[in-house]
Amino acid sequence: MSIDQPKRLRRTSEAAREAAVEAARLLLIEAGPGGVTLKAVAARIGTGHANLLHHFGSAAGLQAALMDRMIRDTVERVEQAVERMRSGEASPREIVDLVFDAHGRDGIGRLTAWLTSTGEASRLRPLFGVLGDLIRTIEAGAILPADEAHRRIVDMTLLLVLAGLGDSLIGPMLHETLGEAAGHAREIVAQSLLSQIVTA
Repeated sequence: MSIDQPKRLRRTSEAAREAAVEAARLLLIEAGPGGVTLKAVAARIGTGHANLLHHFGSAAGLQAALMDRMIRDTVERVEQAVERMRSGEASPREIVDLVFDAHGRDGIGRLTAWLTSTGEASRLRPLFGVLGDLIRTIEAGAILPADEAHRRIVDMTLLLVLAGLGDSLIGPMLHETLGEAAGHAREIVAQSLLSQIVTA
């Protein structure tokens, strides 16, 4: 019994950290960086301020854990997409959805804006690195001279990432202002990507 107790405590501690980081992610998406406070996270998961301090040391510690988790999770998803593309299981359209969903639904757009505004954008380098792997994987299937294929795919990757980021931050308001249905920007980028790569 005494041997099992520490294991239960470790799992409980891990579960508490996981719950806090997930609550912080949802608060970031809902309210922006200003919403990611120890008080708000504690209220969201039904725990006390002191308990969060025990797990993270400070609000900055919680925020750093959130940033690292979000970037790591997104890198893993892109790596999985790279592997699926290499095996012929993923389409370029799936890559568009992955990037737009990561920025919007999963909060990477909000995180990018936060890191940029605080001078910590270098934290995003692992994500940019794995996107480079994605470029090379798509490029390998292009029926074009190597230089031209690389240029087209780099251009489309820039468009895809910047469009996904912009859509996550101001997309709903911009679509409404222009009288376009939500998701129209995603469709434009998907069509552009398909025309540049699939027909190449």
